[in-house]
Amino acid sequence: MQAAHVRTLPFPFPSVTGALRAVEALLLARGQRTARRNAWNSVLEDRRRAKDRVEAQRVMEAVAGPASRAT
Repeated sequence: MQAAHVRTLPFPFPSVTGALRAVEALLLARGQRTARRNAWNSVLEDRRRAKDRVEAQRVMEAVAGPASRAT
């Protein structure tokens, strides 16, 4: 009597853990893009605020006149 032939796959059968990790990676990819976009928007907003602060400082110095700069 011969043993039953076991058919092997040319690739390893994915585990449940591996499948869950793949799904997780697909789902988190969008979240990571959103996080990067939000971070970049924050950087741009910080730069805009810094530029506005510098401009406001120049205006305040111009309005105060040369007498306030001497002290």
